[in-house]
Amino acid sequence: MFNKILTNMKTILKNVLGVALVAAISAGAALGTTSYVMHKNGVYGYNNPADVFDQRMHLASYNGVAGENTDFTVAAESAIHGVVHIKATVNAKQSTSDEGDFNPFEYFFGFGNGRSFQRPQQQPRVGSGSGVIISTDGYIITNNHVIDSADELEVTLNDNRKFKAKLVGTDPTTDIALIKIDAKNLPTIPFGDSEKLKVGEWVLAVGNPFNLTSTVTAGIVSAKSRGGLALGADKSKIESFIQTDAAVNPGNSGGALVNTKGELVGINTAIYSETGNYAGYSFAVPISIAGKVAADLKQYGTVQRAVLGVQIMDAQNVPDEDKSKVKVLEGAYVGGFAERSVAKEAGIEKGDVIVAVNGAKVKSANALQEQITKYRPGDKVDVTVNRVGVTKVFKIELRNAQGGTSFVKSGGDTADVLGAAFKSLTDTQKKNLGVSYGIEVTGVMNGKLREAGIKKGFIIMDVNDVKMTDPEKLEGMVDRLLKGSSDEQYLVIKGFYPNGRMKIFAIDLAQ
Repeated sequence: MFNKILTNMKTILKNVLGVALVAAISAGAALGTTSYVMHKNGVYGYNNPADVFDQRMHLASYNGVAGENTDFTVAAESAIHGVVHIKATVNAKQSTSDEGDFNPFEYFFGFGNGRSFQRPQQQPRVGSGSGVIISTDGYIITNNHVIDSADELEVTLNDNRKFKAKLVGTDPTTDIALIKIDAKNLPTIPFGDSEKLKVGEWVLAVGNPFNLTSTVTAGIVSAKSRGGLALGADKSKIESFIQTDAAVNPGNSGGALVNTKGELVGINTAIYSETGNYAGYSFAVPISIAGKVAADLKQYGTVQRAVLGVQIMDAQNVPDEDKSKVKVLEGAYVGGFAERSVAKEAGIEKGDVIVAVNGAKVKSANALQEQITKYRPGDKVDVTVNRVGVTKVFKIELRNAQGGTSFVKSGGDTADVLGAAFKSLTDTQKKNLGVSYGIEVTGVMNGKLREAGIKKGFIIMDVNDVKMTDPEKLEGMVDRLLKGSSDEQYLVIKGFYPNGRMKIFAIDLAQ
């Protein structure tokens, strides 16, 4: 009887140990597999779990997988000091009439037919975003939509110092803006080469989501030259984004995208979301674009934009009737030309597929935009095309939208006085608006234009009975007036808003 009980106990104990053994194997299955892989790779002599972990680290280092590529601490530490928090305030205004309604009684006398046009007092609107310090003397790059329409800008550094900032210039086409604070010896983030980024490469997003300062998130580059996001209504926007899966939320806009070396490779701009918060994908303007735009705004006050004068689409999206001519699936298909086209003059033909610019590969229409955006009018580039399977190279001198190669410069005093940014109308805008000339107000801060009631989007047609064909004409006029007699320092600005309503503004520059 005793022997039978003992036998049963051994059986039960054996079963219990068997269950424990299965559990241990299940928990350690990954370790066992890792050990097997290491064994296959010629790593021997380790049997316990700690040794297996050491083997795994050794194998990762041996294969060049981990090590320096997964240590973000150095990059994060250097980057957070070069990223700032931006508070943008739109002051309360008491509007007298709709922006599209021009009432001559109200204009000349401050009232209209005895009726009051006053509306209830509005509360100040405050928004926030991020920015990146790009020079030790206080120049900061950010997104245009972060500072758009702001009356006041306050910048907070990572060490909690606060500064008032002024607008240097904006470029809505790339959603880049440049602001400046009065400070010295500021930390900066060195520029990297966004064109050398590879899909799958680690990157860090640094910014201030939800006003949480100095926030760092990590992800990989998911795609490059991403476009077609339809950000805003401006069809002339340049979209060639770096797509990542680094978590980016409201407040990150204008912040830094850096590689594992701590180099600036992009400016975080947008997220793909159905809720307004991060949902898996974020997008950044490559520094190859943002850096050039910021340099132009700093040096000239406006962007020196070069154009090829071609109408393009992705090579794989060509019309059915033209598909027989296309022998490549990557590149920018030339579907037509602008009125003044240097590409057409150089010999490029409709149906050609542009596949490279100065040796840099072009895989899509967005990628071509990114390449051309790096250059200025007057620069010479080699454009490689595929024409029905034959490769041809054309040497082209790029021009500006007006067909010239000269640079335009916005005077610093003029920009400060007017408190606004301008751009020439594109051919598409002229066609849609039914005009042959004009300049658009692309941004307004404190200055004469805002005081007069001019808002973003206003199309200036004539100033002092002179047709405004480009921003430099207005800026040159203001420069001359400011240097002349105070009795002549006035502007009569005529134009309209895109809704078609005409407006006339009188501005006294001497006050």
